[in-house]
Amino acid sequence: MKNKVYDILRKVPKGRVTTYKEIAKAVDTKAYQAIGQILKRNPYAPDVPCHRVVRSDGTIGGFRGRREGKAVTDKKNMLKKEGIEFERDRIKEFEVVLFSF
Repeated sequence: MKNKVYDILRKVPKGRVTTYKEIAKAVDTKAYQAIGQILKRNPYAPDVPCHRVVRSDGTIGGFRGRREGKAVTDKKNMLKKEGIEFERDRIKEFEVVLFSF
């Protein structure tokens, strides 16, 4: 399953985000947490852009196995460099930048 996850995630372009749930649907599983674990161990970053995966409510979620601190700040900064804007802790116009498979 992990190779499928990495292959699918490569399709998410700069300036867009997807969710753990969207990836799970694309690989035909309901194991959203497993998707997070696979991304936490992503050996192909940045070619497999796990920083573009966020929570279904438009909040940032975790990064590099952390849910707060420098790792999450790094993820947010990476998304900002790609043109993603935030309003407080939520992605602005989330529905517009959401990439579905």
